[in-house]
Amino acid sequence: MNWHKRLTQAREAKGIKKSAFAKLVGVSAPTVTDWENGDTKMIEGANLIKVCAALAISPEWLLNGIGEPSSNALAISMEPPSNFDRNATPAALGSRAIPIISAIQAGAMREISVPYPVGSGYATVFVDDSYSGWAFGLEIEGDSMLPDFRPGDIVIIEPEWEPRPGECVAAKNGKEEATFKKYRQRGTDAAGNDIFELVPLNEDYPTLRSDETPLKIIGVMAEHRRKARRR
Repeated sequence: MNWHKRLTQAREAKGIKKSAFAKLVGVSAPTVTDWENGDTKMIEGANLIKVCAALAISPEWLLNGIGEPSSNALAISMEPPSNFDRNATPAALGSRAIPIISAIQAGAMREISVPYPVGSGYATVFVDDSYSGWAFGLEIEGDSMLPDFRPGDIVIIEPEWEPRPGECVAAKNGKEEATFKKYRQRGTDAAGNDIFELVPLNEDYPTLRSDETPLKIIGVMAEHRRKARRR
């Protein structure tokens, strides 16, 4: 089921007619029809927030079918006993969508003049509004960053941040692809350019040096997201 069908399903489950739903969201009835017919590639920004609020659904479920439909899925329905170790609280999901893009797309980040729109990625992830418009998601591939980063993990990359020693970064390599490694500063060259290393956490892989291999920092890891179990 794609997001268009999930939208129709959620609206009909609430018993809301298209015309009434359009008024709730603040769009025209033909716009709702376009959404549900699949004539629109993606609902973005304020419209996405309004749609999810009107139907009480989570953005992750609507766009990607991830998690429970209800936006209140994390709500605690009963008071825990007094001796319960209350070390976790419900966390609100971010309401701003950013694309998860490929390594090839990420490799072009420094050459493009506008950020990749949400629909240009192969999936969507939600963040809060603290990141710049250039932020994107990147999926970890391979095992060079084990044990901390496993294949399939998602990292949120912020291109507006300058890297600090010890942080993990996405960098452009000579193949015009993105690679994800730990950043280590090694001084400057005769021209005053920074020399740095990209260090894999898995010792079976080589360390890359910017004075030996064409490397360019794309952005700094801002978040690391991992599923506890994969089917």
